[in-house]
Amino acid sequence: MKWRKMADHVQGLAQLEILCKQLYETTDTAVRHQAEKALVEFTNSPDCLSKCQLLLERGSSSYSQLLAATCLSKLVSRTSNPLPLEQRIDIRNYVLNYLATRPKLAAFVTQALIQLYARITKLGWFDSQKDDYVFRNVIADVTRFLQDSVEHCIIGVTILSQLTNEINQVRAPSSPGLARRHLCTWSERRVLSPQADTTHPLTKHRKIASSFRDSSLFDIFTLSCNLLKQASGKNLNLNDESQHGLLMQLLKLSYNCLNYDFIGTSTDESSDDLCTVQIPTSWRSAFLDSSTLQLFFNLYHSIPPSLSPLVLSCLVQIASVRRSLFNNAERAKFLSHLVDGVKRILANPQCLPDPNNYHEFCRLLARLKSNYQLGELVKVENYPEVIRLIANFTVTSLQHWEFAPNSVHYLLSLWQRLAASVPYVKATEPHLLETYTPEVTKAYITSRLESVHVILRDGLEDPLDDAGLVQQQLDQLSTIGRCEYEKTCALLVQLFDQAAQTYQELLQSTNSSAADITVQEGRLTWLVYIIGAVIGGRVSFASTDEQDAMDGELVCRVLQLMNLTDSRLAQAGNERLELAMLSFFEQFRKIYIGDQVQKSSKLYRRLSEVLGLNDETMVLSVFIGKIITNLKYWGQCEPITSKTLQLLNDLSLGYSSVRKLVKLSAVQFMLNNHTSEHFSFLGVNNQSNLSDMRCRTTFYTALGRLLMVDLGEDEEQFEQFMLPLTVAFEAVAQMLSTNTFNEQEAKRTLVGLVRDLRGIAFAFNAKTSFMMLFDWIYPAYMPILQRAIELWYHDPACTTPVLKLMAELVHNRSQRLQFDVSSPNGILLFRETSKMITTYGNRILTLGDVPKDQVYSVKLKGVSVCFAMLKAVLSGNYVNFGVFRLYGDDALDNALQTFIKLLLSIPHSDLLDYPKLSQSFYSLLEVLTQDHMNFIASLEPHMVMYILSSISEGLTALDTMVCTGCCSSLDHIVTYLFKQLSRSTKKRPTPMATDDRFLHIMQQHPEMIQQMLSTVLNIIIFEDCRNQWSMSRPLLGLILLNEKYFADLRNSIVNSQPPEKQQAMHLCFENLMEGIEGNLLTKNRDRFTQNLSVFRREVNDSMKNSTYGVNSNDMMS
Repeated sequence: MKWRKMADHVQGLAQLEILCKQLYETTDTAVRHQAEKALVEFTNSPDCLSKCQLLLERGSSSYSQLLAATCLSKLVSRTSNPLPLEQRIDIRNYVLNYLATRPKLAAFVTQALIQLYARITKLGWFDSQKDDYVFRNVIADVTRFLQDSVEHCIIGVTILSQLTNEINQVRAPSSPGLARRHLCTWSERRVLSPQADTTHPLTKHRKIASSFRDSSLFDIFTLSCNLLKQASGKNLNLNDESQHGLLMQLLKLSYNCLNYDFIGTSTDESSDDLCTVQIPTSWRSAFLDSSTLQLFFNLYHSIPPSLSPLVLSCLVQIASVRRSLFNNAERAKFLSHLVDGVKRILANPQCLPDPNNYHEFCRLLARLKSNYQLGELVKVENYPEVIRLIANFTVTSLQHWEFAPNSVHYLLSLWQRLAASVPYVKATEPHLLETYTPEVTKAYITSRLESVHVILRDGLEDPLDDAGLVQQQLDQLSTIGRCEYEKTCALLVQLFDQAAQTYQELLQSTNSSAADITVQEGRLTWLVYIIGAVIGGRVSFASTDEQDAMDGELVCRVLQLMNLTDSRLAQAGNERLELAMLSFFEQFRKIYIGDQVQKSSKLYRRLSEVLGLNDETMVLSVFIGKIITNLKYWGQCEPITSKTLQLLNDLSLGYSSVRKLVKLSAVQFMLNNHTSEHFSFLGVNNQSNLSDMRCRTTFYTALGRLLMVDLGEDEEQFEQFMLPLTVAFEAVAQMLSTNTFNEQEAKRTLVGLVRDLRGIAFAFNAKTSFMMLFDWIYPAYMPILQRAIELWYHDPACTTPVLKLMAELVHNRSQRLQFDVSSPNGILLFRETSKMITTYGNRILTLGDVPKDQVYSVKLKGVSVCFAMLKAVLSGNYVNFGVFRLYGDDALDNALQTFIKLLLSIPHSDLLDYPKLSQSFYSLLEVLTQDHMNFIASLEPHMVMYILSSISEGLTALDTMVCTGCCSSLDHIVTYLFKQLSRSTKKRPTPMATDDRFLHIMQQHPEMIQQMLSTVLNIIIFEDCRNQWSMSRPLLGLILLNEKYFADLRNSIVNSQPPEKQQAMHLCFENLMEGIEGNLLTKNRDRFTQNLSVFRREVNDSMKNSTYGVNSNDMMS
């Protein structure tokens, strides 16, 4: 091979350096590709280590030094054939000396070498030589750097910062998709022990992180604070690049210490406003001493704006320390210092115009309420002044809506939490929120209205287009606006009346410009959204009749505006305003329509006075009128259509409201005229693509619920309702019966039809109505669905809706599939299911290799639906599967064999990478191992191994549903094995050949079951096991089948503990098997489950405060 020859010729440093320059500098893709291939060969060569040292010693370019550092990082990280301890110590010492003697390396080389040091230190954290943990003297390693020049200090601080970050970081599994605990291949797996834990990086990571936290982290944080105090005490010249760099690295180090995952929760950064920093109790002294807090506030005021965001990030973490770190008096004192610091920043806001500073300061303000109670805040000495300054800052921020819009969330969350706390505050001191909350509400509302003109004038991005952001802000405003609601309502009425009057005048004027009308529509859009939000913020126990009357005032105005805009839809409409109306209707429905609403509400009285809407039925008629209007005029606008249909669907769910709806003439019109003539979105010729038809399912689900109210056993009414669908099916049948037909038209008609039917099938959850549907579709139209699968198996836009309809039809929801004793329909339905799965499965496998980016949509999605369909029909309890073999019917065997063929075509990684596929597969496997274990036992060895290894992978999935399903499947398999072994030892009649074969496979590959025993035990002992009961069920069988292996495993775990802990651990295992008999009877299993619960608690207690324990944690003190 060309590449191999090239790699063979890589001799000497000069050639390596040329390759490095080609890799990092050349713009020629082919040259870079060649260099990359050659360097990969170099990385894998046996003499890579020695050549890396030569590159570092004699290399003349920074790129060759970077290559050496990167290669060394890979060498020390590999789990197979790891480097010996002495060699890793030599590399560590060499790197430190190299950095010390070359402080002015290129920044990226220094970074790569520090990363190498951090990686060696983390991976060797538990390695000892002559009873000395050789990689733990990190502060001693950097002391010589800190006592030298500024450049050396920067390197020393960066080493500590990078090490803290490296140890805190969980290395992600190599495979993308659904997160899971990484497992090696079978050949690489070893007996579980806390010291050589290659199969569970998460477990090993937590052990290292806990030990580092307990032994070194506080010393590093103290060192960083002391160095910051020294720096702030000197007159640093921050225009000097090196001094500026040193201060930045010190702040990063402090932040990394405060941002450490102290208790292994791996919090999601997207929810950082809810975060609590779980500072260990041993750190109390640093936070009781106000000088730590004061240090960072002083730094903020004394350093340039380019560095102050880092200071504020540290303050955000400090403000978030867990409440239980202090007693009440200490917390009050700490909060007082914190509030004083915030007040000082607000009083001197020179740095806040910087967007990064502003963002971090907004986060800091939000933490004041997320970690402290309003009752505590009002007792702070300067509270009145501070709340005034915060209110002014918020109002100014909201008025400058174009500046840092992503930071507004934190300010609104602060005021939302403050407003929500008002009913509960018991302190006698005034909270003053009745003064300032209306100011915040007014600033938000008026600033949004004022933004409309500017956005249109300057062509800026409209925040209304970001539905998620708008909804988030409205949710926050809903709580803020309900505080002092009279003022909010008066403001909204005033602004709405002004905007509506201007809008009406513009519409009536002959010379008004389109731009002016658009501005008013934009302002009204915001007002309708906000009115919907404040109505949705109504809390039943805190609302008064007066507030309900105010809601009535607002609702009347929106409905009057709706009448005006609907009357113009034939000429023109505004999509954003219509979406705002739908948002308003959704909030109004949640609060004032439904079974729990008090019908004597003052809101209804006001609606009656102004609009003549006397009761809920009349209000519902307004809802339905709007829904029909939208579907008529906005049928081609997908966002409006889908939201309108979702509103109809939500209305159809209420027990009382659905019965009132059915009595409305408009609803009867919909039930009798659901055709494209009246509802354009049901048309098939004007759809841009097949996926746009998804909303049809929602529409027919709602119609199905409405029809069921009075349907009973009226087959004539049902036939009348189904008439448009009957016509469509006959049209498709006609098309498919000819050799030449319009394929696109046939596809569109069929896809629309099956989406409609799936909606009806979902809604019909009673036996009587569902049987009508079943008799309508079978046998008349089932062949059309089968034919569609045969023709268009390669087009997922067509096959997925058909498969989903079939999966819905076989789903025994609410026991609706109950056939008469003399009816063969259950078996006939299964035959159709089997035929569809077999047809689709065999054809989809002919596609060959599908590109990775298309494999889910083209193949795996359909396979996933087939698995769900098979699971539904196997667990539906309406088919006796024993009769198939008895009468020589191969329907069951065909379906199961197709399942195996499909399964074997899917790599293990894909099973867990795609959540829907993994859930449908593992739930099907659970049913198969429970009811069809003889089929599993009859499979070829490689198929059995595939299924067992997929269970083993699934046991470590982070999706609890998948993990629980795997436990159940494993329990069924282990129980089956145990019974077969028991029978063979009792010399019962010869078991079936399949049983013998399955036993033989298990005896040939004992490591399969043993590894799963190791995995389950590891998860229970060392990890956050959320489904302990499910894990306990297969564990007893695994232990009874592998008693010798379990004994070895137990000894390995006991011996891995520190000597003083070994006796306690041994006793835990003794107690686990106390009173357990050698059988799998329910009583024995239950006793084992109880023992396991005690065992897990005792093991965790035993390992606490031990550097070996994952859960080592002093938070309980």
